[in-house]
Amino acid sequence: MTDSTVLRPARELARPSRRFPGESDEYRRARTELLVEEIELRRHIERVAAQRRALPPGGEVPQDYRFESEQGPVRLSDMFGQHDTLITYNWMYGPKRARSCPMCTSMLSALDGEMPDILQRVGFAVIARSPIERMIAFKRERGWRFLKLYSSGGNDFNRDYAGEQTSDGDNAAFNVFTRSGSTMRHFWGDEMGMDSADPGQDPRGAPDPMPLWTMLDLTPGGRGKDWYPELEYPRR
Repeated sequence: MTDSTVLRPARELARPSRRFPGESDEYRRARTELLVEEIELRRHIERVAAQRRALPPGGEVPQDYRFESEQGPVRLSDMFGQHDTLITYNWMYGPKRARSCPMCTSMLSALDGEMPDILQRVGFAVIARSPIERMIAFKRERGWRFLKLYSSGGNDFNRDYAGEQTSDGDNAAFNVFTRSGSTMRHFWGDEMGMDSADPGQDPRGAPDPMPLWTMLDLTPGGRGKDWYPELEYPRR
């Protein structure tokens, strides 16, 4: 979508070509009104994505941070692989946690399945302050196959890009970096937290990166106000 594109009004596009068995005229009218809003939402998501892509150059990365990977020591610059763009996720599995954050685990489990596709376009790194051996053990427990894990226990990356203090807990954070030659820059980081949350809602990004919530938002019960994913569920 470009600035010169003339879009047809969403209401003109909301002309469903099918009816579902047993639906009433009342349902169809309400569903068509919702379809108008869904088209507008899709367009707004694209406008926000275009605005994000148009950001001016971000700050130069202050150092080529050293991490421990599953194969040994690496630098931030190594995580890009063959790409000029790197997405990092700060995983809430620091050394003070007995177990991984369930919400992080749910999202990372979903992203693990997408990772072969994601890695065709960009680098992707999952970062936590726990020792790499501990992170690998959890990866095996969950059956993750494609996520690349990195321990930041020996550097300041979490402080600089996730707002963490070593004396406090850990924070979840997405960041995007770019590389041109030997220069790495910060491109984007999520900044929607408790201070920007709407009344009655948990803080969340937009679009929400968790497939779990996207699926539940399609249902009549929605995501609910008192349910969160767990690491294990009783067998039924």
